[in-house]
Amino acid sequence: MNIWTKKSIELANQRNYLDLLFKIYPMSVNLRRELSSKTISEITNYFNNKDSKKLLNLLLSQNIFPIKDSYVAYLKRDKSAIDRNPNTVSRITGILYEMGLDEIFNKTTAPKETNRQIGPLFKNWIDTGALGCKITTSENEFLKAKKNMVFNGTDSNMKFFANKYLGYDRNKGLDFLAKFNNTYILAEAKFLTDFGGHQNAQFVDAISTMESKFRNTNNKVKTIDILDGVLYIKSRNKMYTMISENFGDDDIIISAVLLRDYLYSI
Repeated sequence: MNIWTKKSIELANQRNYLDLLFKIYPMSVNLRRELSSKTISEITNYFNNKDSKKLLNLLLSQNIFPIKDSYVAYLKRDKSAIDRNPNTVSRITGILYEMGLDEIFNKTTAPKETNRQIGPLFKNWIDTGALGCKITTSENEFLKAKKNMVFNGTDSNMKFFANKYLGYDRNKGLDFLAKFNNTYILAEAKFLTDFGGHQNAQFVDAISTMESKFRNTNNKVKTIDILDGVLYIKSRNKMYTMISENFGDDDIIISAVLLRDYLYSI
């Protein structure tokens, strides 16, 4: 196990890890989504008049459809299917009428799930200057930089830079791209909030980036994983088993809390 992975495990199990992590991933109270007064009026009108097609069309155009149904995604992507499938329309709108207007509005304005907020938080933290070096969104400035610097562009911009100059061929955007002591550091950053399912898939995806093969270039490149969350809990879960037993000294899996210390150790 790499020393930085050991330090991350120790941090998570012996110190105020979650309090420190909150500075990087601050979870805000989720505010409810809003509907315009026009949309509220139209939904109310279509509901009261039992205008099923218009009601369904309007609700499908909202961020959240008020019921979970396997056929909704299809109808969202092909609105013309509404006219061709009257029984499906009748079945779904029948559930909506049974729910009532209040519950339809309640479900349609449900707040965003916490895990959907996490994505931008790491890059927002980078922009605060917490790493103690210059931050740029300029590809040219980053390429020519002689001093320590972080390129905090979009995922796709960073992937393009890494492909063009560093030999990175994976078709996956990057969350972190820095140059410290003339070494380029590439990484995905993830906050893994639980075990199983989607979170395990996110973990495996990050590991695949860390293990990416690079085309030969004249640049010194290192890929790491900046991971936080439940993977550091000592147990027999898949994540902890992998980081504690399956990786060697060159495989760096590190908490974002320790990222600054690692970068200045290069």
